[in-house]
Amino acid sequence: METSSTVSYAIAFISGLLVFMSPCILPLIPTYISYLTGVAFKELTGEITPEIRRRIRLVTVVHSLLFIIGFSVIFVLLGTTVSYAGKMLLHYQVLLKKISAAIIILFGLMITGVFRIAFLEKEHRVEYRKSGVTYLGSFIVGATFAFAWTPCVGLVLGSILAYASSTASVALGVRLLVVFSLGLAIPFFAAALLINSFLLYVKKIRRYIGIINKIGGIILIGFGVLILTGGVR
Repeated sequence: METSSTVSYAIAFISGLLVFMSPCILPLIPTYISYLTGVAFKELTGEITPEIRRRIRLVTVVHSLLFIIGFSVIFVLLGTTVSYAGKMLLHYQVLLKKISAAIIILFGLMITGVFRIAFLEKEHRVEYRKSGVTYLGSFIVGATFAFAWTPCVGLVLGSILAYASSTASVALGVRLLVVFSLGLAIPFFAAALLINSFLLYVKKIRRYIGIINKIGGIILIGFGVLILTGGVR
């Protein structure tokens, strides 16, 4: 595997983690888990019998996986679309790379808080209300999550999509978005399984979210500079 590809996958995975750690998603993870499973929050965290705990864990695993599949499908479809568009514009790849680098650096600066662009930070949350717990419902909530949560997803995802569009490789674009989805999915699934420990973790980490976002923004800026200078192809 080429070094540039390794760097790209690493950045994609870190970007997924950055989305998970964002201040408008991390504190809401317990609420998401309770909503997806249909299990009351006190049941998720309280003292219950081993039999009920096993049932709750099974429900949590299934619905969390369907939620993850939902947002992953949308992210991968977006990656496929922009990569295919980039392939159609093969003769403009040099220009596309420069544009993608500029977009990534711009989004990185916004994430670090250097400046703000209001319309890019406006949130558009699509709420899906379900009656009862259904497998399809959890999948749809995951899909709407992928479309709706900006700026939490939008800025970071936009950076990955911008790079994917400049590669002229549909396969690489798909792989990048799969890795990005994994970066978001793995900690979410771990949080669902270890909800009690996760609550303690959230309380400790919340004070550092601003610093984490700044570090993530700096990483994106560095990635954009690498693309601009030819360090990543």
